[in-house]
Amino acid sequence: MNEALKAKRQELLAAGVVMMDPNAVYVEEQVTVGKGTLLLPGTILRGKTVVGENCTIGPNVMLTDTTVEEDVTINSAQVEESVIRKGCEIGPYTHIRPHCDVGEGSKIGAFVQLKNCNLGKGTKMAHLTYVGDADVGERVNFGCGTVTCNYDGNAKFRTTIGNDCFVGCNTNLVAPVTLADGVYTAAGSTVTHDVEADALVIARARQSVKPGWAAEHRKKKVKK
Repeated sequence: MNEALKAKRQELLAAGVVMMDPNAVYVEEQVTVGKGTLLLPGTILRGKTVVGENCTIGPNVMLTDTTVEEDVTINSAQVEESVIRKGCEIGPYTHIRPHCDVGEGSKIGAFVQLKNCNLGKGTKMAHLTYVGDADVGERVNFGCGTVTCNYDGNAKFRTTIGNDCFVGCNTNLVAPVTLADGVYTAAGSTVTHDVEADALVIARARQSVKPGWAAEHRKKKVKK
């Protein structure tokens, strides 16, 4: 066993950090961890990572040059060069790429990726969402399948979302675009223009129904 790694573990344990299985935790020399924080198996803390008090980190988490404030839970996630504010819940299967600031009390869930974005307090994205190059307000709810379309093949652009917005499932936000405070987007919308405060934006084709079409189509298949 690497003696420096062993000494670092002992230093953290003596300072009140809890490890379910110290042999399954990797902590580099410059890392600091607050009292009462639980490091679960598979935790890797790298670079100048700082973890606050009373957090739960792991299982299977890698933090690199990241600041985590107190009372945060991170489960099965990777975070790089970012800040996770007090009381956040991250994971499982979350990837937070460099230059993100995740606001206090936010919940970032399964198969979500963040990149170069700022999130306000209490923002939630439970699953299957990509938010990149964005400035997001407080108490914003992202539905499943939301994407900020930040790259046009030549340059990257930012998306701005105000406070108390509700982004419906499978919304595409084509940057540069701004949603003012309180905006709702209808599920399945592709938003390409700015939206005024407290509006509902519907940006999808109108539904068309052709009665009996499916039955006739199946008959053709049988004849073949």
